[in-house]
Amino acid sequence: MPTKIILSSCALILALTGIGLTFMPQEAALLMGWSPLNSILIQIIGALYFSYAMINWMSRGNLIGGIYNRPLAVANLTHFCIVSLALLKMPGKSFTFNIVTIVYSAFAVAFVIILFTHPIKELKTE
Repeated sequence: MPTKIILSSCALILALTGIGLTFMPQEAALLMGWSPLNSILIQIIGALYFSYAMINWMSRGNLIGGIYNRPLAVANLTHFCIVSLALLKMPGKSFTFNIVTIVYSAFAVAFVIILFTHPIKELKTE
């Protein structure tokens, strides 16, 4: 499994989301139908997303899967599974929410595979 590609794309998506939520919390609140008074909560969520992005980005070159970097794989799996299940049971979803649900579900499946398979280390030719 190409874990470097998965962690890099995951980091990119989470970083963009985190930056957007951190620097545009009032706009995000209005987009979600929340009161702009909830902007501090949205900024905290944005910081969490950006932190996750940094962890994934800095770990993308490491061996991950099986027993290697297991906490990272479990944390990502937990996050993406819980969010995708929450999005799946959300009533009256728009097209955008369907796309987000598909992306989150794909990452959840990818991290299940990463967690339960042993990584294959590439042989170096000298």
